Amino acid sequence: MFLINHIILVVLWVLFGIFHSVLAANWWKRFMERRLGLRYKYYAFSYSVFAAVTLMAILLYQVYLQSNLLYVAPAWVKLLLCLPLGTALVIMGIMIKKYFFALSGISVFYKEQPPVGELELDGMNRYVRHPLYFGTLLLIWSLFFIYPFVKNLLACLIITLYTVWGAILEEKKLSAQFGEKYKAYQKHVPMLLPRL
Repeated sequence: MFLINHIILVVLWVLFGIFHSVLAANWWKRFMERRLGLRYKYYAFSYSVFAAVTLMAILLYQVYLQSNLLYVAPAWVKLLLCLPLGTALVIMGIMIKKYFFALSGISVFYKEQPPVGELELDGMNRYVRHPLYFGTLLLIWSLFFIYPFVKNLLACLIITLYTVWGAILEEKKLSAQFGEKYKAYQKHVPMLLPRL
């Protein structure tokens, strides 16, 4: 049962990544726009709700899954790891607050619409092209080293692969949207891990 439950966890994370990628893909959005017509304005909000609910369900499954501890981290290591964990939470909080209105689709319920996206070159984007993805990686790996269970390692590996893949897909969208300006930005700022 131990092995089966961990395989289920892996499958859930893989399916989450696949659904997340397909539902956010431009080709799928164009398809849905043709199918939904005027109701398409609710697509981003519906997608955000679906993503949030499925993410919470997977996290609940993972939290309550019985798993083996890979090693016992000393208290001082756990305390030390609170620094990158706190940093990750701050980065993610800033980025979510900055983009929530536009990306969540909640703006469909307001008369005032968010401005069309511009290429962000300041703030955290001076150090890394995808600060939210960097914050995500920092968060999950900090949590793994604090709570080094097999289930958390499996989740970290899959989320890391998906995050890198997602960043590569996002890079293609941004290159198409911003052209040479984005290509010049790519040459000077790393994609996921800021330079020390």
